Amino acid sequence: MTSTPIDSAHDSPAATAGFLSKARTIAGPGFNRWLVPPAALAIHLCIGMAYGFSVFWLPLSKAIGITDPVACPTGTGFFDEMFTTTCDWKISTLGWMYTLFFVFLGSSAAIWGGWLERAGPRKAGLISALCWCGGMLISAFGVYSHQFWLMLLGSGVIGGIGLGLGYISPVSTLIKWFPDRRGMATGMAIMGFGGGAMIGSPLAQKLMTSFATSTSVGVWQTFVVMALGYAVFMTCGALGYRVPPAGWKPAGWSPPTAASGNAMITTKQVHLKNAHKTPQFWLIWAVLCLNVTAGIGVLGMSSPMLQEVFGGKLIGLDLGIGSLDADQKKAIAAIAAGFTGLLSLFNIAGRFFWASFSDRLGRKLTYATFFALGIALYASVPGSGHIGSTALFVGAFCIILSMYGGGFATVPAYLADMFGTQFVGAIHGRLLTAWSMAGIFGPIIVNYLREYQLSQGVAKAQVYDTTMLILAGLLVAGFLCNLLIKPVAPKWHMTEAEVAEARKLAHEIAPPAAAGTQAAGASGPSPMVLLAWLAVGIPLAWGVAQTVAKAAVLFK
Repeated sequence: MTSTPIDSAHDSPAATAGFLSKARTIAGPGFNRWLVPPAALAIHLCIGMAYGFSVFWLPLSKAIGITDPVACPTGTGFFDEMFTTTCDWKISTLGWMYTLFFVFLGSSAAIWGGWLERAGPRKAGLISALCWCGGMLISAFGVYSHQFWLMLLGSGVIGGIGLGLGYISPVSTLIKWFPDRRGMATGMAIMGFGGGAMIGSPLAQKLMTSFATSTSVGVWQTFVVMALGYAVFMTCGALGYRVPPAGWKPAGWSPPTAASGNAMITTKQVHLKNAHKTPQFWLIWAVLCLNVTAGIGVLGMSSPMLQEVFGGKLIGLDLGIGSLDADQKKAIAAIAAGFTGLLSLFNIAGRFFWASFSDRLGRKLTYATFFALGIALYASVPGSGHIGSTALFVGAFCIILSMYGGGFATVPAYLADMFGTQFVGAIHGRLLTAWSMAGIFGPIIVNYLREYQLSQGVAKAQVYDTTMLILAGLLVAGFLCNLLIKPVAPKWHMTEAEVAEARKLAHEIAPPAAAGTQAAGASGPSPMVLLAWLAVGIPLAWGVAQTVAKAAVLFK
């Protein structure tokens, strides 16, 4: 089924609007709403490579030495490393790019979320592509010239802004297209962010291997190729965005009401300027922050954790990791890489499964499940390590990571339930500052507590016991915060006149009277829908296949 935009009429406001204006993206009669999720996935699968940037750290740590790192002189500080051209960067220094990704993701989403609601997803998606891909090209020049400050500016700052805009660009649009399946809709898109590294990491490995020479590790060439490829994919995604006409709803669907037993799903709207004044915003902020803090710390240390807890047991030897020779350590490192890949699969699957399940279970009860089940699983991890059960250990973390991903995908629908859909994209942008904070807290708790316990003489197999109990304690706090969430007080609700004015400022246009509320949003199959889903589905399937191949080592 093809799209016939409303702006084809010469007397329509969209007819005189610029190509990137929100008015030009309003869907017309016959547009199929199932074309919007693959457009969102096209962007999220690209920016999701932020999770996979660690694949570049080892090659970049020997960009000059090629085979072995050229160490910097004693006393070389971080500031010196940003400008040096005579020695290689340390992996700890390179990790600052990863930190900047998520700091700028949260801050840019918070700063420009309100602008995005007015400008529309097409303009935001294209700017996201410009920042993310342009940032990679700047980083490529930084690698070529061996100037780390260019990499921080390119991928860290500019790319981080692209991450924020790209991440939130489809949220409001998808929720308005799928008011009947809010969780499923956002789950489909945000699933792509988790899947980006599954595609990008093995692709980057293959490209670096292809470009590597006796004088180059192949990273800057890989950045260029990936940036150009991402630019095409993200541009197609951004141009594929359409927004529904004001007042549109699916055929046969009626908004839930408090009288029908859905008191936690509002029919009112809360203005962006007031959302952060409500206790509900900060309680959901805490819920997201605590859930992500627990998950992100484990995700970043999953490989060394499995190796240190089980050591030689992973290859049938009753030896600690310190007693293994080089070949044995290499063997268990391959198994740990498979474990990390398996966690990635559950992270992605959880984004779709839990978000979709929340449409039936309700957002509050879904988060209660995350926390209650998470507390039990974190508390069980030390015991499974002590008895040497890799199956229980791996199984617990697979479920934990599914709920980590599910928390990201469910929270936009939670916000729409609480504050309405008018400003949900902008409110979600502000809430993502919780992710930025979690990105700091999680690794600090896991990494620094590990270092402290090792300095106190705790065996490597036991260093994570206390950490798991602390993370379980964070989930207890999250459970209590979620328990306190109630519907927003009526004093914060906008009047009908205020909603009308907000829609006018956001350039939302109602369909022609003759078209009715069903002017767009058909749900039937069509060749265009099939092609759109194949365009994102084939790369995602390839990434899943690559990850499954790595994870298979766990079961040999």
